[in-house]
Amino acid sequence: MNVLIVLTSHGQLGDTGEKTGFWLEELAAPYLVFASAGADITLASPKGGEPPLDPRSDNPEDQSEAVALFKSNAKAVADLASTKPLDGVNLETFDAIFYPGGHGPLWDLAENKASIALLEKAAKAELPIAAVCHGPGVFRHVSGKNGKPLVAGKAVTGFSNSEEEAVGLSGVVPFSVEDMLKEQGGQYSKGDDWAPYVQSDSQLVTGQNPASSADTAKALLSIMAKA
Repeated sequence: MNVLIVLTSHGQLGDTGEKTGFWLEELAAPYLVFASAGADITLASPKGGEPPLDPRSDNPEDQSEAVALFKSNAKAVADLASTKPLDGVNLETFDAIFYPGGHGPLWDLAENKASIALLEKAAKAELPIAAVCHGPGVFRHVSGKNGKPLVAGKAVTGFSNSEEEAVGLSGVVPFSVEDMLKEQGGQYSKGDDWAPYVQSDSQLVTGQNPASSADTAKALLSIMAKA
């Protein structure tokens, strides 16, 4: 199994002067799930190299076991330090794609032509695709093989409006993940704030928040196993 994980290269939180990027738990937990299943993992990002980490996701007091294990894994740390430029990725070598969140993807990956083309090619090939938290924001301009929005008619989830309000960033983000998924015709649903919640529909898997990261990866593996 070959899994591509796509991370953001955007590190500025709008005009706030604060930093953002990818959310560490949303990379660490899926990476370990895929690695434990024997998958070969490739990390990519729009700019390549080491992507920006949202500093709020690296608070020592709040670190999960998955984050601690990821940090102690030499290969994982090396992979993160040298992500491949996204526009150089050959999709034909991969069996699935996973998008972690963090607020960064709302600014770059949602609008990135290479990411959009990659996802549309994956959808046409019926390749399993997963995204967690703000990760589903990357589907904003992506069409499925039928020409309609990728999420149209599909059961999906993603970072909820109530969770965005809770972190105080509803007025900062360029768009709401929940609203966008609904506007694109997705059958959006959510669980309790901050609790694990995953939706799986055909080849598409989405998770609501950081706590959903591992379960989203496991659901993706389940789809891959049936392929």
